[in-house]
Amino acid sequence: MKLFVYALTALFFLSCQDQAKEASAASQTNTDAPKNVILLIGDGMGLSQLSSAQYYGEGTPNLEQFPVVGLIKTSSSAQLITDSAAGATAFACGVKSYNGAIGVAGDSTAVANLPELLLEKNMVSGVVATSTITHATPASFYAHQVSRNMHEAIAQDLANSNLNYFAGGGLKYFNKRSDSLNLLSELTAKGFQLDTAKIPSTLSDKMGVFVADNALPKAVEGRGDFLSQASLQAVACLSQNDQAFFLMIEGSQIDWGGHDNDADYLIGEMLDFDKTLGAVLEFAKNDGNTLVVVTADHETGGFTLGSNRGNYNSINPTFSTDGHSGTMIPVLAYGPGSENFGGIYENSEIFHKIMSLLK
Repeated sequence: MKLFVYALTALFFLSCQDQAKEASAASQTNTDAPKNVILLIGDGMGLSQLSSAQYYGEGTPNLEQFPVVGLIKTSSSAQLITDSAAGATAFACGVKSYNGAIGVAGDSTAVANLPELLLEKNMVSGVVATSTITHATPASFYAHQVSRNMHEAIAQDLANSNLNYFAGGGLKYFNKRSDSLNLLSELTAKGFQLDTAKIPSTLSDKMGVFVADNALPKAVEGRGDFLSQASLQAVACLSQNDQAFFLMIEGSQIDWGGHDNDADYLIGEMLDFDKTLGAVLEFAKNDGNTLVVVTADHETGGFTLGSNRGNYNSINPTFSTDGHSGTMIPVLAYGPGSENFGGIYENSEIFHKIMSLLK
């Protein structure tokens, strides 16, 4: 009987210790609040796309510098396999919606996005992409439209938005419109410094950069360092006067390489994205107050890195589809609050985790 009592006492003591440890761990969650948040989205980037940077890049990929790794589930509200619009709306607005939705819920009503909500916290925001700036992913961070295909309406939403910085393609949706409106004039009247040829060398409080009528060229066809340079300029613009900021950066064309089943295209975009990760991480490390989160809206192409005819020293990149797949997507995090991004959860939780840290 005494042994039984001793055993119960020991179990109780150990249980109390475990509960104390759990309480201590819980109390540490959300203790480190970032000042700035940079969200990088590799459109169409699954685990094999990430892994390609390991095999085809020079040296150790920058993505290996992230200490926290998680996984997200990506189904949209109406489809098992999401598209970029529903995926980005989940990140930007914290709700699951239907494929094609831009900043709206399943009933087509507008839902506030991160830049709109963070303005209430005196934070400024920006978006950078290698697609048109009206494409599904960047659009979800400033626009509210029932369809991703409504590029001219999305462009009008950008002109009416509270963004302080944007860079990408899509100039034609602002100055060659079917309604003859010149949104460049509207943006200039609202204080934007606009450049329609290159990334400018000077800074202002509001900046817009269009370097193509449509999307930018492929990385393997001479796009250069646009993504990393525009991202660093966005950081410089948004952080002027010690301002807190939110920035979304999209490696847009990883997705397009997957849709084309073009391994060289995809890998070139992935390496360009990883280079941008390095530039952003260097800023975050020096700053000390910036949370960096890297993820993707979905995987594209069913991309795999199989052996080349059984030769385990040779990789043969292959595809199983020219569309999206339903695999879970990696999340990488660095900086204050990064510990909150480990585990397995829904893609919409990215939004809620960011908002919980910026109270």
